[in-house]
Amino acid sequence: QVQLVESGGGSVQAGGSLRLSCVASGYTDSIYYMGWFRQTPGKEREGVAFITRFGWPTYAESVKDRFTISLDRADKTLSLQMSSLKPEDTAMYYCVATAGYLELVLPAQERDFRFWGQGTQVTVSS
Repeated sequence: QVQLVESGGGSVQAGGSLRLSCVASGYTDSIYYMGWFRQTPGKEREGVAFITRFGWPTYAESVKDRFTISLDRADKTLSLQMSSLKPEDTAMYYCVATAGYLELVLPAQERDFRFWGQGTQVTVSS
C-alpha cells in the first residue's frame, strides 16, 4: 500500500502562484507515475500533470507553460508549482500514484491510478 498526503493549498489572487506538495509513504517502489488530478463541484476530475519515476513530465494543455511538476525521489515528495493562476484553476487538487507501470495517454483516466490523497483546496479569486 501507498499513502499520499498533500499540502500547500490555499487562496490566491489571479496571476499569483502556489506550490503543492505530496509526500508518499509505504511501498513506494511500485510507483511508476505520480501526478495531480483536480475537481470542481459538478465536473469530472481532470488530470493536470504527471511525472514518471525517471522524471519525465506530462501536462494537460490547460496548464502547460504555467504549472511545473517535479519529483524528489530521495524525499518521496511530489511538487506542483503553479504560476499565473486563473480563477478556472480553482479546484480540489488530488495527488495520485500508480501501482505499477502505465502507458499514460491524455486525458488521464482515474482508474489508472490506484492511490489517491485526500485532496487540498486551491482557490483563485479574480
